Amino acid sequence: MITEDTVPATTQAALPLSGLRVLEFTHMVMGPTCGLILADLGAEVIKIEPIDGDRTRHLLGAGAGFFPMFNRNKKSMALDLRKPEAAAIARQLGEGADVLIENFRPGVMQKYGLDYASLRAKNEKIIYVSHKGFLPGPYENRTALDEVVQMMGGLAYMTGRPGDPLRAGSSVNDIMGGMFGAIGVMAALISRGITGKGQEVQSALFENNVFLVGQHMLQYMLTGQAAAPMPERISAWALYDVFTVKDGEQIFLAAVSDSQWNTFCDAFGFDDLKRREDLATNNLRVQMRPTLLADLRERLAGYSAQTLAETFEAQGLPFAPIARPEDLFDDPHLNATGGLADIRVPDGAMAGQDTRVPLLPLVLAGKRLGVRNSPPQLGEHSDSLLQDLGYGAADIQALRTAGAIQ
Repeated sequence: MITEDTVPATTQAALPLSGLRVLEFTHMVMGPTCGLILADLGAEVIKIEPIDGDRTRHLLGAGAGFFPMFNRNKKSMALDLRKPEAAAIARQLGEGADVLIENFRPGVMQKYGLDYASLRAKNEKIIYVSHKGFLPGPYENRTALDEVVQMMGGLAYMTGRPGDPLRAGSSVNDIMGGMFGAIGVMAALISRGITGKGQEVQSALFENNVFLVGQHMLQYMLTGQAAAPMPERISAWALYDVFTVKDGEQIFLAAVSDSQWNTFCDAFGFDDLKRREDLATNNLRVQMRPTLLADLRERLAGYSAQTLAETFEAQGLPFAPIARPEDLFDDPHLNATGGLADIRVPDGAMAGQDTRVPLLPLVLAGKRLGVRNSPPQLGEHSDSLLQDLGYGAADIQALRTAGAIQ
């Protein structure tokens, strides 16, 4: 297996998936997230792109960050699989791969001889990961998007106000679906170590979304009452909300136990609230929540968000400033702990310029999993990968002239 020649041997060898070769036939977010996780953990991930590139290289608006966020630490090979010689290259790579990741419609990979059954016949150790909209069943041929499954899976209902379903503010099912795909790879690798054989793994957007709302499903079964949308929910805690305070600033404040409630009252001199018998326990306070919150909003309105934050932090109470995504580039904790890493942008208006990306939220052996390689340019590694397969310079040029590779 090939290792990254840009990484010191000791660093590369320390990564848990070093030496693992992964072929990635993916686009958008779900499949690339799976590949990103495996790549950050040390695997050699070869992203097979169409000749004109992954579509997310050129998306605007909310999609502009997709490619640079989810494709670091990967190699790029551009193949036109409609050309027989290009499909043959992909199959040759598949015969030597440990893992293959794909997220195309049913039947697409089979058309090129890249389906699990075809590759397993030549490589019984391969772990084949399919990322789909739905697991096999009545819905499996539907076209799914993150927003589609959020609507049909109850998440948009829970996020929005009553009568106003609202998708979550990030690609939660795509990202988590890719995470579950990666978890499936880890499990299959352990199994392969025991049996010597790979297996097929499937992860899906809809089932991922159902898992996310499972707590609300069980709430209904256990209480007989349907979960209300989050803006209208009956909170499990009385002090657990966003407060608008001095100069119109906002801050989230919470006290989720009786001891935290007493600490809160002591910190702000609210002895009268602490002495009230109808506020003595959390459940009693929840029953009084509407009037209690109104009282607290009035009492805290004159404080600045900074003062409240400092007081809550000093007392060990939960709090949070209301941040926007762009604020996180300047977050002191992320910058102090190395939670953001530099990459070079490969495409678009910022092509060739540096920016920073969030790393996986993991620490292994006391270290974060960093960026070994920036997101690749289209076809950046096509020639070197073909050379590894035994293609000479003339062969590679002939493939390029025929439009089979980029």
